[in-house]
Amino acid sequence: MRAPIGFTKPPANHGLHIFDSFKKLDEKRHLATNNFPGKQHELALLHDDLEPFGIVSLYNEPKSQQLSESAVKRRTGFQRNGGHRRSQVRAMTMTPRERVLAALQHEQPDRTPRDFWAEPPTMKRLFDHIGHSDKDRLLNALGVDVRHLEAPAPPEREIGDGLFQNFWGERYVYKPTPWGPMREDAKGALAEATSFAELEAFPWPSPDCLDRSQLKAQCARYENYALLYGFADIWQRPALVRGWEGMFMDMAERPQWAHFLSRKFTDFYLEDYTRAAEITNGRIDLYLVISDLGTQRGPLISTAMFREFVAPYLKEMTALIHRVGGKALYHSCGMIRPFIPELIACGVDVLDPIQPTCIEMRPESLKREFGDRLSFHGGIDMQNLLPKATPAEVTAEARRYCEVLGQGGGYILGPAHLFQPDVPPENILAVYQT
Repeated sequence: MRAPIGFTKPPANHGLHIFDSFKKLDEKRHLATNNFPGKQHELALLHDDLEPFGIVSLYNEPKSQQLSESAVKRRTGFQRNGGHRRSQVRAMTMTPRERVLAALQHEQPDRTPRDFWAEPPTMKRLFDHIGHSDKDRLLNALGVDVRHLEAPAPPEREIGDGLFQNFWGERYVYKPTPWGPMREDAKGALAEATSFAELEAFPWPSPDCLDRSQLKAQCARYENYALLYGFADIWQRPALVRGWEGMFMDMAERPQWAHFLSRKFTDFYLEDYTRAAEITNGRIDLYLVISDLGTQRGPLISTAMFREFVAPYLKEMTALIHRVGGKALYHSCGMIRPFIPELIACGVDVLDPIQPTCIEMRPESLKREFGDRLSFHGGIDMQNLLPKATPAEVTAEARRYCEVLGQGGGYILGPAHLFQPDVPPENILAVYQT
């Protein structure tokens, strides 16, 4: 354990801690404890269900105040005492939202904020392991600071032989795992299109199709958390509808076709994000924009093609996100370091998932070169570390990312992709034991 802000003597890890008193400060419930052998006090912040609680302050000086309940009152009452300033003590008890917003402003929060996302079969395996299926309870126990708002899309439909199609025209099959089916993409609905008229005639969805009726209620439910919304894709999912081969050929030989597809997706999500911001009165903190730009070894497209086919639409999305008061969280798997300056120029605020595919994507160099202009999200290796390492090794790596990328703010801890079903539940939990 480290000494908290304003204290120089290291905290003692010794003896039994006795519950002393409960306090309500800043509308939050706190618990003061005493440790007589170690001559140490603790201040804990209790969760709403009174089940788990987190230590927010450990102190054992000045000696004149050892074991004194009044010392706890002074520490938490934000009085000037022993060199402690009001802002220093308040930082010890940040709400999840305050913690995330501080990090995104490149300010040092009380600890590195955390996010969580996982595939449905992964959730089933994890719930089986922990013995319940209450997601909020799980996220609270893990200290996750971000909540993902949901606006359900129309249901998928089966079009024959186990092939499914969603409202965009993406097509896929489901492959079995021991914990449930996983989606595997197939050629999209427009993969065989041979004329521009076929693209125009496709039944494109309207932004009306998303059910945003519960967004206000979700905002109220997660009032103290940072809120993330959306799944806007401006290039990759258009390529899934068209088929990757078709999209690459379009970009080279029929650029009008590629622009038509990206325009359809971008206009949809510009309207979607505008409506979501209006419904929630600007409460959303992060808006997600997605388009994978890299393979394991390098970029999928050239910088010139990025500037022509991706950047214009990304700039429209980030400009809208900033106008409604949010930050743009951009997701791209793969080795995308050559694109990072381009993404910054397009208005991206946070980069996810910083997949550690090669030395160019290591956290030390990313923080050194881009950390003053960009925040980071994710990074914990999904391909080798999480499926194969011990929980202790996972925790050590998560701690390293927090120390490197989280120095001076600018980092949200999370996996380098949605947690996959082959990750042992113990290793998922270990990510958050930092």
